[in-house]
Amino acid sequence: MPTKREQFMYSVRARYLGERMRGLREERGQTLKYIAAYLGVEFSTLARYERAEWPFRVDHVIALLDVYGVFEERQREELVALARNAWRVCAWEVAGVKDAVTAGANEQPIIDQWWIQSKAEELCVYAPVLPPPLLQARDYAETLIRFRDPQMPMMKVEAKVRELIDRQQVLDDRPPIRLTVILEEAALSRRAAGPAVTLAQWEHLVRAVERPHVNVLVLPTNATLHHGIDGGFTLCRMHPPYPPVALLDQLTGRAAIEADAAEQYSVAFDKLKEAALNPTHSIGLIQQEINDLGTQRPTSTGREGVAA
Repeated sequence: MPTKREQFMYSVRARYLGERMRGLREERGQTLKYIAAYLGVEFSTLARYERAEWPFRVDHVIALLDVYGVFEERQREELVALARNAWRVCAWEVAGVKDAVTAGANEQPIIDQWWIQSKAEELCVYAPVLPPPLLQARDYAETLIRFRDPQMPMMKVEAKVRELIDRQQVLDDRPPIRLTVILEEAALSRRAAGPAVTLAQWEHLVRAVERPHVNVLVLPTNATLHHGIDGGFTLCRMHPPYPPVALLDQLTGRAAIEADAAEQYSVAFDKLKEAALNPTHSIGLIQQEINDLGTQRPTSTGREGVAA
C-alpha cells in the first residue's frame, strides 16, 4: 500500500509554504541540522519539507512558528492554513481577491499571484481589454491604478507603480521566463488614457518584444467565436513536477485553478494562438496604432485621463 508521502501530489501551495518556512529559518540564522533535531526528525526530512517534496505536518509548522518567534495571528493562521491545504490541487484564491491575507484557518489560504508568476517556466496571457501588468509602461499603469481607485492617496499610487515596475524585472531574470501575450485588436484602439500616455504604452510594447523570450500576438476583430469568450486569464506553465496554474481575471481580483482543470486553459490558449495573427503582422498593427496616435495632439487643456 502506498504511503501518504508517496501519494502526495506536488502542489504550488506546498512549494509556497516550503519557501516561506525556509525563509523564516534563514532569517533567524538557524541551520537545518538544529531545527531538524528540535523537531525530532531527520535532517533530510526537514530538507524535503522545505523543498515541498513531502508535505509539512501541521504540528511541525506550529512548532516551528514558535521557534521562529512568529506570533502575529494573521501570519500564523496563513501558514497553518497553507499546511492544512498543501495537498490540495484544485481552485483557490490569490492575493487581491480579498483584503485579508487569508480567509481564516478553516478556509483555503491565499497566495501572492506575483510569486506564482515568478516561479513559472512560461506565462501565457490572454488580454482582451488591456495590456497585462507585466507589459504596462509606468504612466499607463499609474493611470489605470488611479482610475480603479480615484480616492487613493498619491503616495500609495506611486508605491503601487514602483511595485509593479519592480515586478516586471522578472522578465529579465536568468534564465528568463517565456512570455506570450494574446491581445485583442480592439484593445489597441481602446483609449484607456490620453494620446501621449497611450502612445508611450504601445511603444513600450514594441520595445518589449525585442526580448527573444517575449511575444505579443494580436487576435483580429474578424476572428470567429473563440476560446476566450469567458474573459482574460494568465496560464502559468510551471517547471516540472509542478502542475500548471491558471489565474482568472475577476472584478474583485483573481482566482486560480491548478492541475487538470488548468489544462483546459492551456488548450484554450493554444486555440487562441492559432487564431491570432503572426508576430510580424501583430507588431505591424501595433505600429500602425503608434503612427495614428503620433498624428494626434493633446486636448486644449493639455490634460490626459482615463476614458469614462
